[in-house]
Amino acid sequence: MGGVRLTGREALALLPYARRDALAFYAELLARHGDTVSMPVAPRTKFHVLSRPEHVAHVLVGNQANYLKARTYRPLTEVVGNGLLTSEGEHWARQRRLVQPMFSRRHVVSFGGDMASAATRAVDTWADDARIEAATTMSALALDVVGRALFGADLTGDAAGVAPTMDLLMDRMIRVTSNPLFWITPNYHEWRTPNRRKADAAKARLDAIVDRMIADRKRRGSGDGDGDGDLLDMLLAARDAESGTAMSEQQVRDELMTFMVAGHETTANTLVWTFSLLSTHPEARRRLESEVDSVLAGRVPDADDADKLEWTNAVVSEALRLYPPAWTLEREAIADDEVDGVRIRAGSMVATPPWLVHRHPEHWTNPEGFDPERFLPEAARGRHKFAYLPFGGGRRQCVGSGFAMLEAVLILAVITQRYRLDLAPGVRPRPDPMITLRPRGKVPMTVRAR
Repeated sequence: MGGVRLTGREALALLPYARRDALAFYAELLARHGDTVSMPVAPRTKFHVLSRPEHVAHVLVGNQANYLKARTYRPLTEVVGNGLLTSEGEHWARQRRLVQPMFSRRHVVSFGGDMASAATRAVDTWADDARIEAATTMSALALDVVGRALFGADLTGDAAGVAPTMDLLMDRMIRVTSNPLFWITPNYHEWRTPNRRKADAAKARLDAIVDRMIADRKRRGSGDGDGDGDLLDMLLAARDAESGTAMSEQQVRDELMTFMVAGHETTANTLVWTFSLLSTHPEARRRLESEVDSVLAGRVPDADDADKLEWTNAVVSEALRLYPPAWTLEREAIADDEVDGVRIRAGSMVATPPWLVHRHPEHWTNPEGFDPERFLPEAARGRHKFAYLPFGGGRRQCVGSGFAMLEAVLILAVITQRYRLDLAPGVRPRPDPMITLRPRGKVPMTVRAR
């Protein structure tokens, strides 16, 4: 059998370290034990960490039918219900078929105006030499984009409440999955603990936003009536091509919640990491400013400009490599399998963490360094397809990846036209591996007019 196998005692000794800093734990496993590590996490349950692109290709594509979303995703259902992010089987396939057309390139480019307008509204409120808290600011901006582009709703009044609500819910999910009871009790995440009751109260605040959007849309009707409305219109009107049935109201709510939560959270994090990296890499920032000034010549960008902003795209892509929103991808094996000589028994968990894959020294030169040139067309040729997977891979790849990338590029371009964002003295954001890869704590930045 290939790979390194840790004993129960060795795994138990590592558990506090894994809870304290999961990213350092993964990196230590790779440094000490190589590309494949197996360890027991519960009676008759092994946890396998696989860190090569070839492993990703096998688990997410080659033998994807053998791997379901792992139990670590179950607490997410408390927040987003049974939406695309958490569902499986035919239910997932049906929902994906219904939602996919909304994220075709034709639809995505139509959102460019909403994305640029939201960024413009945000920077219009800034002043030279002002101090902002980047995480909160980018969260509000991304929520504004999602609200207007996907739901035709103004969510700016909800932004102040959404950020702390998400903090609480993510903390709840991490507390659940890091508790040993979670690994030996299938429904532990449903127990009515004080932590669960606190999370339920927070979730009710998000439910109220979603319910309000649905009620408003039903009251005033669909957007334009020509079948080309927003995501909310599409969800309410959708009929499955095979069965002809519509989504239930609960299904509509679950998908809205999924896109509202995941759609703004991942982009907000990406923007914070991007501006933090640019603050400490002045040459990359100067090159970005030069490109934006040259391509846009002072006008507000639209979707047609995105492909022309080559360096801007590369900057976002490199930020996503270093700080992938989904920092780990975890699956559970249905039947026995073998990956690179490692025997995977049915019921075992498999992690293919982008945090490790994006830093694998055989596939990335100076893997810890910030170097957007990696993502210029010439440099990207010949790279393994799964050496880079910021939005996952295979059939479960994020349906909104094109939307998210366009949004990040256009927002970055709008802000760069007018301002530089500099980290406050002494601030160096550290990643916090929650459900998404967030910066730990506050990220104060100074806004300086160009």
